[in-house]
Amino acid sequence: MSRPIIAILRGLRPHEAIPVGHALINAGIDRIEVPLNSPDPLDSIGAMARELGDKALIGAGTVLTPEQVDAVADVGGKLIVSPNYDADVIHRSVELNLQSWPGVYTPTEAFAALKAGATGLKLFPGVMAGPTGLAALRPVLPARTLVFAVGGAGPDNFGDWIKAGADGFGIGSALYKPGMDVNEIADRAQKIVAAYDEAA
Repeated sequence: MSRPIIAILRGLRPHEAIPVGHALINAGIDRIEVPLNSPDPLDSIGAMARELGDKALIGAGTVLTPEQVDAVADVGGKLIVSPNYDADVIHRSVELNLQSWPGVYTPTEAFAALKAGATGLKLFPGVMAGPTGLAALRPVLPARTLVFAVGGAGPDNFGDWIKAGADGFGIGSALYKPGMDVNEIADRAQKIVAAYDEAA
């Protein structure tokens, strides 16, 4: 069963990509982003796309330019996540038939991102908006808008966010930190999935 959780593997190294990807998928997390400020991120994305692309949605985070969208697409990535709203990045992602998840914080950014063709919205930093911020924003958004909370959302407060209208989550350091053993990543992933299942 797929959960609406995006694993954010900031700092992942290419030699870790396949084992970490398998661990996440086995735990029930099948959306994976490698931020582009990681070491050799396109190598990691390409390796996972080739090996795991039929089982998971693989792509990049911290995507800031259309050229970076092209680079991710060239190695087989299908998920584009950004910390910000940038119309050019969204347009290029849509042109290439990739999922586009721009970071938004205000109603103005949210509506601009949707108008540009975003697949869904990344509420970031979630810790600043909080569930109360999302609860205030949710009623004005179009009914089927997907909103994932990122930064400040995790196993301890999934329930609060879901009540506020979150459709899913991006999970970073609670799931993965550079140098972490793959068994620990697997254990964390299983606990996060269990917490999500309980809250949902």
